[in-house]
Amino acid sequence: MNIGPYVLANNLFAAPMAGVTDRPFRRLCKAGGAGYAVSEMVTSRRDLWDTLKTSRRANHDGEVAPIAVQIAGTDAQMMAEAAAYNIDRGAQIIDINMGCPAKKVCNKWAGSALMQDEPLALAIVEAVVAACTPRGVPVTLKMRTGWAESHKNAVALARVFEGAGVQMLTVHGRTREQGYKGRAEYDTIAAVKAAVAVPVVANGDIDTPEKARDVLAYTGADAVMVGRAAQGRPWIFREIAHFLQTGTHLAPPLVAEVKRLLLDHLLDHYALYGDFSGVRSARKHIGWYVRTLPGGEAFRSRMNLLEDSEAQWQAVADFFDGLGQCMDRMPVVGSGMAQPAVGDNAGQKKKEGELA
Repeated sequence: MNIGPYVLANNLFAAPMAGVTDRPFRRLCKAGGAGYAVSEMVTSRRDLWDTLKTSRRANHDGEVAPIAVQIAGTDAQMMAEAAAYNIDRGAQIIDINMGCPAKKVCNKWAGSALMQDEPLALAIVEAVVAACTPRGVPVTLKMRTGWAESHKNAVALARVFEGAGVQMLTVHGRTREQGYKGRAEYDTIAAVKAAVAVPVVANGDIDTPEKARDVLAYTGADAVMVGRAAQGRPWIFREIAHFLQTGTHLAPPLVAEVKRLLLDHLLDHYALYGDFSGVRSARKHIGWYVRTLPGGEAFRSRMNLLEDSEAQWQAVADFFDGLGQCMDRMPVVGSGMAQPAVGDNAGQKKKEGELA
């Protein structure tokens, strides 16, 4: 699969997640089998570019190409300037955020709120493409199925965006109204794929190898994007890749392998964020790794009280050393929920609070 001049290793993508998909996590997902990973969104507000938060998000040191950066905003010219700013800092692909459902983003009419204002959405795309094309940088876009169940306009927008020069479209199978509640639907993604010639990526509820297979088959999508299922389980990409190629499952990773992976992740994390911020922001990652493990919840409670990176790192090492004395491999992880068949829209009148 290609995005512009870039040939991807496979069609398994790590989703952009604010506060999660930083450089250490992207590197981890790529090492775990992801063929592509998009950065957490970078603001288009020039007055925030010099902040520590934005400078960290624009840091791509040591990252495997292609480097894809997602930008967010509501002003076409500012978005074009944000694209140029990130290209100057190493971005090789620019992704436009029209998918984020967060209130703090949508209340400013950014993210998926832009799907309500189709002329503005098109103006932003045209401005970003105009800024990127002379520099040979492809533009991609992530969106939802629509703003609400009564206003699903992903197909119409997909055609318009393709005509404006977008070279790949990712569709999360939920409306902005849904947020992350209930289950994703894939009929809209299939309709988008049928409507355009550019690659289409399916996103939403892809948390097992079987689900990845079924979503690819049902939608005809060119790739799948995995989000929260990769938190604490970055090897899910190699599990999916193996299953798609062979129809069989990989054995879960060895405890010793996960220990080494997590400890290396923590060192990379501390190097980017420093000791004070790094310890605090690493807690969520550690919690995701241990949540299904024996004694994991008790360990997380103790670990969250540590405020020194060396102490945190050593506590994780000791926990996995103890775990390795009673089990060789990580437990098998399934989706944790009974899912309707792909395309079973009757099964998509949903319970709330379930993960994407």
